[in-house]
This record gives sequence, C-alpha cells and structure tokens, in this order.
Amino acid sequence: MSAETPIRVSTREELIFLLAEAAEIEHNLMCCYLFAAFSLKTEADGLSPEQAKVVAAWRRDIISIAVEEMGHLALVANITIAIGGSPHFGRPNFPIAAGYHPSGVVVELHPFNKSTLDHFIYLERPEGDTRPDGAAFTRKAETYDRNMGADKLMPNGQDYATVGHLYRGIRQALADLSQRLGENRLFIGDMSLQVGPDMTPLPGLKIVKCLKTALAACDTIVDQGEGADGDNARSHYNRFLAMCDAYHQMEAADPAFTPSRPVADNPVMRRGPDRGNLWVDAPEAAAVMDLANAIYNVMLRALSQGFADNDPVRKRAFIDVSIDGMYALTPVAEQLTRLKASTTVPDVTAGMSFATLRDVTPLPDGKPALAFIAERLEELSEGARKALTGELANGTSNRLATLAKKLRGIQTAPVKETVMAEPQAGKAETKGYENGQAPSIEYAEGKDVIIEFEAKRCIHARFCVLQQPGVFKANVVGPWIAPDDADCADNLVTTAQNCPSGAIQYKRKDGRPQELPPLVNLIQVRENGPNGFRGALILDGQPIGYRATLCRCGRSKNKPFCDQTHKEGDDPFIATGEPETGDVTALAVRNGEVQINPQKNGPLRISGNLEVLSGTGRTIRKAQALQLCRCGHSGNKPYCDGSHARVGFVSE
Repeated sequence: MSAETPIRVSTREELIFLLAEAAEIEHNLMCCYLFAAFSLKTEADGLSPEQAKVVAAWRRDIISIAVEEMGHLALVANITIAIGGSPHFGRPNFPIAAGYHPSGVVVELHPFNKSTLDHFIYLERPEGDTRPDGAAFTRKAETYDRNMGADKLMPNGQDYATVGHLYRGIRQALADLSQRLGENRLFIGDMSLQVGPDMTPLPGLKIVKCLKTALAACDTIVDQGEGADGDNARSHYNRFLAMCDAYHQMEAADPAFTPSRPVADNPVMRRGPDRGNLWVDAPEAAAVMDLANAIYNVMLRALSQGFADNDPVRKRAFIDVSIDGMYALTPVAEQLTRLKASTTVPDVTAGMSFATLRDVTPLPDGKPALAFIAERLEELSEGARKALTGELANGTSNRLATLAKKLRGIQTAPVKETVMAEPQAGKAETKGYENGQAPSIEYAEGKDVIIEFEAKRCIHARFCVLQQPGVFKANVVGPWIAPDDADCADNLVTTAQNCPSGAIQYKRKDGRPQELPPLVNLIQVRENGPNGFRGALILDGQPIGYRATLCRCGRSKNKPFCDQTHKEGDDPFIATGEPETGDVTALAVRNGEVQINPQKNGPLRISGNLEVLSGTGRTIRKAQALQLCRCGHSGNKPYCDGSHARVGFVSE
C-alpha cells in the first residue's frame, strides 16, 4: 500500500482555498447521491413487492447518506468561519470537466446501477482500497497532475487519492497553522455565524471553536465517509458495499432485475458542447426540470444566507428553508425521472441537473434577504401550478407558499402575548355523553371553576385522582368530573396546574387569576418516557396551553402527544432521563412563547427561550432553538441526530 502524497498548506489563504474545494466535493457528492436515489423504481414501475421493499430501503439509505454529506458541507462551512473565512456554497455545473478535481475524481450524474454503485464505493473508499471505479466512470478518467510545487504565493489545487486523504490534509494544516500562528490567532472568526445542532439535526454537526473541535469535525467527516480504519458499519463506504452485495443477490434471483428508471446521464437544461450530457427538450420534462432546479437554488440561497446572518430568528428561518425545501423538491425530482426527456433520443427519461446560479453570495442585510427569498418562494409556488398537475402541483405549491409565509411572518409579526382560547362553559357537562361515549373534550362547570379535560392528551399521571379524588372520580361510568366537590377552589386549581400533559385545563369564575405562563420555560426529559413541556406552548401555530407531554419514542398513536405506548409490549422504550450536561450559558430572557413544529417524518423543531432539565431536575441545556428526537432511534437523545431518515420514521 503506497503512502498518501502529503497535502502542503503553509498559509491561512491556502487552507481556506482547500476548504472551498472540500465544500465543493461534499456538495457535488450530495447531488450525485440524490440524483441516483431519485432514479430508483417503485412497485408501480414493475418491481415485485420483495424487490420494491429492498429498493425502497436503498433509497432511504442513499438519501440518509446525502443528508450526511450536507452535514459535511455544514461542518466545512463552520471550520471556514472559525478561521476567519466565508463559507463556500458555489460549484460548477455537471458534468464537471477534467482538471477541476484530481484525475481520479470523476464527478457526474448517473442513475442508480452497478457502475454507479461501484463509483460511489470508489469515491468513499479508505486509503489503500484497490477496488476499481465504476466501468462508466473509468472510461472517462484522464491522467494529469495538478500539483504546482511548493513555495507558491498563489493557492493552487493539489492532488489527493480519496476524500479521506483530502481531510487528513486539512487536519494536518489546521494543526500546523495552529502551532505556527498560535491557536488564538488562527481561530478568529465570528462563532455566531456558524450553524450548530440546535439549528438543524444534521448528523455529527458541531460548532467549531478551537483546534480540538476543528479536528473533531474533520474526524466526523472521515468516520462517516470511509470509516475510521474501515470499521464503522454505518460509514458511507460500508453502506454502499452492503448495497452492492444485496444488488448481486437480487440480480442472481432475477437476471432482468433493473432497480432504476431509464434516466439520462448528465441531463442539462440547454443545448451545449457534448460532454456526455443530454439536453432535455421534451416540453413537459423541460418545465418540471426548470422548477426542480429553481427549488434547489432557492434552498441553496437560503443556506448561504443562513450562514451569514447572526440574528438567531432570521438565521433559523433561512436554515429551515434550506432543509424543509427538500419536502417540496423530492417528489418533483422523482416525478421528473418518469418523464420522457428528449424529442430525438428515444427510451430515456429526465432528471434534475442541479444547475446552479452564477452567484449565491448572501445579501449583506438579513431583513431584505427575508423579503427576497420569500418573494422567490412565492414565484416558485405559482410556477409549480403551471409546470405540474394534480395533487403534485397542489402539494408542491402549498409547501413553497408555506415557507414563504413563514419568512413574511418574521418580517411583519409583532411580538405578542399568547392568549389561551377559553373553554366554553355549559357546552356539555353531561350532554356530551351520548350512547355512553365521552366527548373528545369534556367540560365540567362548577360554581367557581370550569374544568376542561382532553382525554387524548392524558398520560395517567394520576395527580388529579390522588390530589382531588372528590372532583375526579375514578372508575365511574359517564360524567366523572365534579368541580364543586373540591375541598376548595384554590386546591382544585393547583391540582389542574400539576397535570403534566395539559389534559386538564381550567377557567376561574370567582374573579381570581387565570393560569399564567411560567416564568421559566422548561423541557424535562423523562426516564424511558416523553418530554414534558412548560411554557406558552404554540403547536403548529395554535396555542395548546402551558403544559404538554410529547412523544419521544416514535410509537404514539396520537403524535406529537405521548399516549403511554412507550410502556407497552415486550420491547418497552429505553432512554435515559439523565443526558450529559451541554451548554448552560444563561439566557437573557427565560420565558415567552415556545414554538413547537413537528417536522414531517422528522424531529420536533423547538424555538423560544428553553431550559432543558434531566428527570431529576438537573439543568442540562439552555438554548433558543432545539431539534428533539421523536423517532426513538437517535444516538444522542433527547436531541435529533438524523436517525429518523435511516429507520424510515413516518409521521406528519
């Protein structure tokens, strides 16, 4: 095994140059992986049920790997910011010409097949691995040397055999410059511009503060990609190897097995020099391709803006667009691979080209950027109704319009105090019971207090029946809440406020104060159970009270609320209530609205002034934005680490 050629870096400028190349590599790989995933067939394309199940698992795994590549891009951006540079999100259009990357790195868009899979394994291979590149890519490889020699003032491209080789070079450069300049003089960037795990649940994402954290970021990228010493079963390299083995088994069982649609290699939007590409000129496909590329670019612009804004509210909004845009993009990109691509080339379908804007430099002021990106999303929402048809048109248009509305809301919405909707007295103290069935929300009106009970939120903590057994009558048929049987109104109110799930709400009629939001917003992580919330809680834009228990096992049939399913069966949910202590820097404000937004098939996105407690009451985190696991599979509970994509978690 030959030793890797050293990558030599002697200045900050050279390191920033090298990090920009690393950013482009990660960005390009992400696009290549998504292109292949979008090309995969379903049972509707003629796969057998068993084949469709296997291919669907490949699709989830490839998209999960692409998400990790986005995480690598974000880590590279954080390292770049930490040393005083600006993150780099530009890249050349596909197919990328020879000479731009080292001679062994061919970067093109191909549908999923054996050659493409071999290519992915080749790109992610550890040092010393001798597997050849995919056949379609070996034919296009050219031999050249990019190295210009030492002692140059101008940064220049250097050769590296693998992605891991590139990061070992970056790692060494960070260590060398830190030693020569001094760590404090190397890490001079504005940390508030970085994006951390509190903003987005990209696996392995971390803030870079110093040499130790910068090296850890490099190690995360290498370990997720090729795997440290090749022993990480979840590395991209090993996951692609597993797909390759499964591919051969499927092909042995059915020699005609073809997992992807007949998607063109390197589709392009306009006629140009023939570099192994295909001009998509079929009218329907051309219109959908135009839309898909435009959605990708507004996501890219939002990502760039998110890394340039240190206002936490705007920053979060931009990053949300860059991530949530995938829910609009994915079905459009998949539909494109079903459409005839060319008026002259038969039997080939289209795919998105990931064509890029000439410039995605962020605007210098975040406020106009909100209006600019919202305006663009509104244009694309309207365009979706022209390029697409049926449910896909409506769904895509609505998703884009929703993102635009969120940005507009940040511009115009004044800060307001949350006011809970009051229960309506007299609705059905007893009338709600019809045919022996309780209403979804029961109202029991007494002389001094109205009690409201929402059964589907109850986790049976039993504070009510133990503290006020005269009011909350256990094991009775029909109406079971009698407010006037309380020992006193104040004690009944205290019992209601002790209800952790918020299933019990109240309204006072005796002129005494109504329930107020707490002075400190709290999230308590319960051992082997849900997360308990206290604050002025806003769930998907609707006030839900000041108390709630939200599922974190992924099994509840009443998501996002806990329904006690975590206790059921032979495999109860196991998760510590005592996570490690993280950043507990004091917050300037400790109360206010807590926005809770469950992400489709993903985590709980929480924003507000938040203090996280362990089950025993220890403060473990203070933050203004968090991504909390709700699939039950995160390796970093209670926080999301992206495992929902790997396990195929499904929830609105």
